[in-house]
Amino acid sequence: MYQNNQNNINLTPGMFKGVIWAVVAIVAIIIAMAFIRPWYNVWSQEMEGKAEFAKAEQNRKIKIEEAKANLEAEKLNAQAEVERAKGAAEAIRIENGSITPTYIQYLWVRQQSDLNNKTVIYIPTETNLPLLEATRALTIPQD
Repeated sequence: MYQNNQNNINLTPGMFKGVIWAVVAIVAIIIAMAFIRPWYNVWSQEMEGKAEFAKAEQNRKIKIEEAKANLEAEKLNAQAEVERAKGAAEAIRIENGSITPTYIQYLWVRQQSDLNNKTVIYIPTETNLPLLEATRALTIPQD
């Protein structure tokens, strides 16, 4: 004997209405997404554009501030150079133009102490003077 088990689904009017409302709700959500998605894409791209614009504006401000800092540094370097020249002119004035060969040798030796971590090669000459003095004998008239 065969026993026939059939599942009888009893749909009540309330259940039928619930299924219909669920289907309508799903269709309404799909239709709403079809209209909302393009608006969202436009809004999203607008926000990305605003973010990129703000970033570009910030980068421009940074470059302007860096340029201002470089300009200020160059002005200070120029002022330092002017002050150094004034100091050198004052030193020459104090020496009253009487720079002796001994004083030039002293300045040369003093300059050598400022050469930190640099190699200096001394070339011996017949007068044991630095090369800056070696050509001096050529300019002195011989009697």
